[in-house]
Amino acid sequence: MLEPLSEAHRVPLWRAAQAGEIWRWTTRIADSRETFDAWIEDCLRASQDPSRQAFAILDLREGVTVGSTSYHRFRPHDGVIEVGSTWLNPRFWGSGINAEAKLLMLEYAFEALGCVRVEFKTDVRNERSRAALTALPAQFEGVLRKQINIPGIGVRDSAFFSVIDDEWPGVRENLLSRLRRP
Repeated sequence: MLEPLSEAHRVPLWRAAQAGEIWRWTTRIADSRETFDAWIEDCLRASQDPSRQAFAILDLREGVTVGSTSYHRFRPHDGVIEVGSTWLNPRFWGSGINAEAKLLMLEYAFEALGCVRVEFKTDVRNERSRAALTALPAQFEGVLRKQINIPGIGVRDSAFFSVIDDEWPGVRENLLSRLRRP
């Protein structure tokens, strides 16, 4: 389940963020409480902008907050939005929670916002993230070399993926099928 990120998620997300393997390929927001609190404040501030919205990811079976994901760079005129900054506590990797979060994010983007394209990007070396995007299935579009400078990691090459509105029905069915599996 997704909930718009709020102050109530600060402590549960801090707990969920403590596994170091989360941060291998992305900004290390959990290196210190000060860095984490600055990230939360940035997300809360940015959520006032309609082009960005951050969410807490919850596991309702266990009643815990397990990670976060966000919309970025919504361009209503073009019908394009990016889904990113997704992270989960490793205990929930492979649990289906990420697939459910992507289903909810894509469903809202295509069906409520009227998007024609949803974009994703990840570190080119992040095999777990690339495999998850391929499994949606999102289409791999290529690599932008030295695309972004990630604090604590350095300049990275980013692999770009997308789902377009023509593909959405098949992607939706694939995600629903995955979520129905025992």
